[in-house]
Amino acid sequence: MSVAQAPLLIVEDDLALQKQIKWSLDRFETVTACDRESALVQARRHQPSVVTMDLGLPPDPDSVSEGFRLLEQLLQIDPDTKVIVLTGQNDQANALRAVALGAYDFFAKPFEPELLGLTIDRAFRLFELQTENRRLQTLHQPDALTGLLTRDPEMLRLCRMIERVASSDATVMLLGESGTGKEVFAQGLHQASKRSGRFIAINCAAIPEALLESELFGHEKGSFTGASKTTIGKIETAHGGTLMLDEIGDLPQPLQAKLLRFLQERKIERIGGRQEIAVDVRVVCATHQNLLAQIEAGRFREDLYYRLAEIVVEIPALRDRQGDAVLLAQAFLRRFAQESRRSAMAFGEEALLAIARHRWPGNVRELLNKVKRASIMAEGGRVGCADLGLPATGGDALDAQTIDLRQVRDRADRGAVVAALGRSNGNLVKASELLGVSRPTLYDLMKRLAIRPHLDA
Repeated sequence: MSVAQAPLLIVEDDLALQKQIKWSLDRFETVTACDRESALVQARRHQPSVVTMDLGLPPDPDSVSEGFRLLEQLLQIDPDTKVIVLTGQNDQANALRAVALGAYDFFAKPFEPELLGLTIDRAFRLFELQTENRRLQTLHQPDALTGLLTRDPEMLRLCRMIERVASSDATVMLLGESGTGKEVFAQGLHQASKRSGRFIAINCAAIPEALLESELFGHEKGSFTGASKTTIGKIETAHGGTLMLDEIGDLPQPLQAKLLRFLQERKIERIGGRQEIAVDVRVVCATHQNLLAQIEAGRFREDLYYRLAEIVVEIPALRDRQGDAVLLAQAFLRRFAQESRRSAMAFGEEALLAIARHRWPGNVRELLNKVKRASIMAEGGRVGCADLGLPATGGDALDAQTIDLRQVRDRADRGAVVAALGRSNGNLVKASELLGVSRPTLYDLMKRLAIRPHLDA
């Protein structure tokens, strides 16, 4: 972004002063407003990077209430907007209040045009740097989940969140529907933590209650009938590493109390044992259940919940990840084709459209199963809807809540580019042909929308 591309918004109710400010800043492209309502219209229309504004605005120019309200609304529209407040000589208290609320800087009237121009230049430059930094962060594929394929902005944000959390010892709770990849996130967290121990996972719903305590905490020889030898539990096995407690919502209440004690003291006692054993382990839990509802129903301990939920990561369903269904389907098909030595396999256009439009109630697990089925059922190298077991119907709907034209256009552009990259299997030449644009235009679109050009399968 450059200064010429982002107009300067001048908000001033004194028309003579407004003209003077505009004239003194003639090297900038400017738009003007004389009250709060017109300023908001201009802000939404032009999305200015920098705004200069008076605090005293109609209908009560002798008060600062309208000015502060406008400042708050401008920063709600775009928190990165650089707002420079122009105040009277004896109005330093309100100027400092404006800066505390998020204004970039303030100038007392009458101001030196050269100094104001330099401040505006600096504000534009800072806005550009912040915008470019966000774009580069979005393009960065986080290292924490190198095995995760995604182009979805929310998933990439969660990956960066995992990277930040990894170096701490905080207990992490992974929430999401079945099949969304909670264990992939847990393994990514372990790998990014650089812990020397192992990653150990246990499904609390898959083991009978009578055996689950022994599985978790271990037992001493002779502690119960059939205990012919001392056995180390999963918690102790994960010493120095990460323990994943999957389906934590199904943990029996007696074990909830024992797990809470371990989380508080970081020591365990094996069944039948008398010695406390210190264990250094990172605990990650996962569930598809609503634990707060479980607490209300008296089936899950509230104190345990808050021990486990130091960091909560809500993983979106596959249907909510932009472009990921097609991206993952292509990767799965390549894998199964290589395993069966059928390297020429590819999805037909109708199959790709069906994958993009299907709701995927079973999430990634359902997608994996359908692609595996298709790799077996497809007679030739072309995979169709029938091979996937999906209907060749569906449609898109515009989000009725979205009324900002730029947001709608960016969303449509992103959806089209991601869909084209998915259908072309990442081939930029084919993607540009599908979109009906030149390769340079596609490169510009991908840069503007922060879409990574390549993703390893």
